[in-house]
Amino acid sequence: MINFLSYIRWNVSPEIFNLGPLSVRWYGLLFASGFLIAYYIGEKMFRSENVPQKWIDSLFFYIIIATILGARLGHVFFYGWDYYSQNPGEILKVWHGGLASHGGAAGIFIALLIYSRNVTKRNVFWTIDRVVVPTALVSAFIRLGNLMNSEIYGNETSLPWGFIFVRNNEMVPKHPTQIYEALAYLLTFGLLMYLYWRTRARYKQGLLTGVLFICVFTARFLIEFIKEDQEAFEATMALNMGQWLSIPFVLAGIYLVVNAIKQPEKHYKNKG
Repeated sequence: MINFLSYIRWNVSPEIFNLGPLSVRWYGLLFASGFLIAYYIGEKMFRSENVPQKWIDSLFFYIIIATILGARLGHVFFYGWDYYSQNPGEILKVWHGGLASHGGAAGIFIALLIYSRNVTKRNVFWTIDRVVVPTALVSAFIRLGNLMNSEIYGNETSLPWGFIFVRNNEMVPKHPTQIYEALAYLLTFGLLMYLYWRTRARYKQGLLTGVLFICVFTARFLIEFIKEDQEAFEATMALNMGQWLSIPFVLAGIYLVVNAIKQPEKHYKNKG
């Protein structure tokens, strides 16, 4: 017999406060806070390498736009096309939730290709290797935002830290997979910070990017086994959409790490 008093009843409002039609939500606050902290970390990294300030400022805007567009479109096309094709106006309502990390990763990669060609004039992995370090932290903040929205959680569990998501009319405890993923991303962030500041990994192009891909998307792949399907069509699949989309990133990460280890260190002279 399940003792519901031993579980966590989660009934937090997604809204912090509202002023008329304007609503300030936990998801948006965590999303924005993650980016501000990431900017601070990225600025410190770039300054340690004596790059021009304009590189830092323009990079911030490239990443914000790419993350929001890529993650939103990834969710729309891979998870909710049946709905959004009939309700196109909902696509713009990012504050309602619905961002796909795979789409965000793809969007950032495309944006940084453009950024590297137009701004740094360096190999794209010089930029990506530095961006992925704070990106892991932002990903953790986003998952905490999902927790505050009572969304993207797991299957039923008998573990004592199971969450009963009251706002979704759940009656049984579920795995708080948002917290599992956030912890995995925080550990990845710590590893990347160590590799960047305490080793020579920054001079091995693609190494830090590969480590992030392996850690983040392996964690995502495994956690998906205990996560509820986000869309009905996933029930008929051997692996769900999140897992299928994670596999290419893990394979790419392995390739990047192996290739980076084989290559000599790459040093750039600042011309800024």
